[in-house]
Amino acid sequence: MALLHKFKISGGQVTYKSRFLGSDCYQANNEHSRIVVSEFGTVAMPDPCKNFFQRFLSRFEMPSESRPEPSDNDNVSFVTYKGDYYVSTETNFMHRIDPETLEAKEKVDWSKFIAVNGATAHPHNDPDGTTYNMGNSYTAKGATYNIIRVPPTKNSPEDTLEGATVLCSIPSVDKTKPSYYHSFAMSENYVVFIEQPIKMDLLKIVTGKMRGKGISDGVYWDPKRDTFFHLINKQTGKLSSVHYLTKALSTFHQINAFEQDGMLVMDMCASDDGQAINNYMVQNLRQSGEALDEVYNTMSRVFPRRFVLPLNVDHNTPIGKNLNTRPDSTATAIRISKEKVFCSYEELHDEELHKYGGLEFPQINYAKYNTHPYRYFYGCGFRHLVGDTLIKMDLKDKSMKVWEQPGLYPSEPIFVPSPDSTEEDDGVILSVVITPNKDKSTFLLVLDAKSFKELARADVPVNIPYGFHGTFNNTA
Repeated sequence: MALLHKFKISGGQVTYKSRFLGSDCYQANNEHSRIVVSEFGTVAMPDPCKNFFQRFLSRFEMPSESRPEPSDNDNVSFVTYKGDYYVSTETNFMHRIDPETLEAKEKVDWSKFIAVNGATAHPHNDPDGTTYNMGNSYTAKGATYNIIRVPPTKNSPEDTLEGATVLCSIPSVDKTKPSYYHSFAMSENYVVFIEQPIKMDLLKIVTGKMRGKGISDGVYWDPKRDTFFHLINKQTGKLSSVHYLTKALSTFHQINAFEQDGMLVMDMCASDDGQAINNYMVQNLRQSGEALDEVYNTMSRVFPRRFVLPLNVDHNTPIGKNLNTRPDSTATAIRISKEKVFCSYEELHDEELHKYGGLEFPQINYAKYNTHPYRYFYGCGFRHLVGDTLIKMDLKDKSMKVWEQPGLYPSEPIFVPSPDSTEEDDGVILSVVITPNKDKSTFLLVLDAKSFKELARADVPVNIPYGFHGTFNNTA
């Protein structure tokens, strides 16, 4: 269940507050003292108090429109729309949150505003507050991927997603098996949708309840398919006629994207294996000793990569020639046919990163450097099933700085710029660190972003579970 956390730093003191999200999902599960709403990896089992025949029939009970009701358990990320804070997951439901009390003010349904069946928990913001996101639509004609645009301001205090529009719709190549995506990339003028070969079998997902299977049973990896980068112009909503592709890869989080010298440079955390989601099945997390080592040793590794996409491709562009003219990049972009450009990546790290199991949960100085050329990014190293180090990467020479302590597991690093900062890494890194082998010893860690040295920690005398994504709200 979604558990919201808040650290407040004021006057040299740190206070902590947490609250379970009062979702319909939470209320129903709490009322029955068991899981009654299906989630991504968990199927709601029939009521054990029913007799055998009743339990059998309950598997075939379906909500309206013959599809499972999506969960409103918004446990992935805090996001902002029109200056308001929401918590979200990947269904069509979000909750608007009071950032002071962490109380849910209202449940908001994307499908009441635009024709989508959900949206990602990783929107992007333009400097003026305009927000972009992605969501799927499922109709009798098949699945489509939709680029969503939400205006920056509200017309009234009660305004939520009013004015949201679908900027562009992209049909799935396989109408009944669209690609799964967790996020997308955005430069100054383009949204980049990464269509990867992690596929969703819609028939399996819709029939999951009667088969006693969770949504994850309908998600699979198809390594024989290529990965496509779809470029959508943010001003016109037009999809580029050039098909940029690369070999099969999986990506959950992008680092940054920017345009320079006629190229779109796109950095992401990626793997050549799309099985990462299986690492977190309960049967794996319950392992210990050699069995846990085997799970870890067979995990797919995620590393930072750079792709360079040429923007000015026309009928005069030569075929078979590397179009990446950036002297500082080893990535390639080769036009292989009239409308296709095949791309290979440049590694954004050296061999040292392999010692830390790769890098995920990337963060940058978003406010000043998102969609612009940048030098630094931060993330978690994964030598275990969860992050066990904090890492600062320097793109200038691909060097890195590391914070680590045995037995401590930090969360996603949040960059907070210093007031009136002039340098990209002038600020601090915030991370929640858990200590599973010691009771009630969680703390908020503060690192100097430049040196990556510890500045302070604020101990929290409660147990906090390992989480996903957060944000910093500067109210000073």
